[in-house]
Amino acid sequence: MTHLAPRNKSAHNPVDGHDVPVPHFGLVLSISDFHPLAERLRAAGTTFVIEPYLRFEGQPGEQWTMFLKDPAGNALEFKAFADASQIFAL
Repeated sequence: MTHLAPRNKSAHNPVDGHDVPVPHFGLVLSISDFHPLAERLRAAGTTFVIEPYLRFEGQPGEQWTMFLKDPAGNALEFKAFADASQIFAL
């Protein structure tokens, strides 16, 4: 039987002062799509695992990111880069 929801407590990895849930599914958006989505989610009363914020500000890989869980409990990350060439920056 296939299970979509996590079977046990989710683990976390520390990243930029936040506990990032693992595993998680990530989606890269444009900045012009990221901010309206964040506002729509806030307006809908979404409970964020990590609130939308600017991660790695001024560093390679600078990105807007937010984490939430879908109705089945799967962790989702939405992120956006000002410079798309930085998506895989170390």
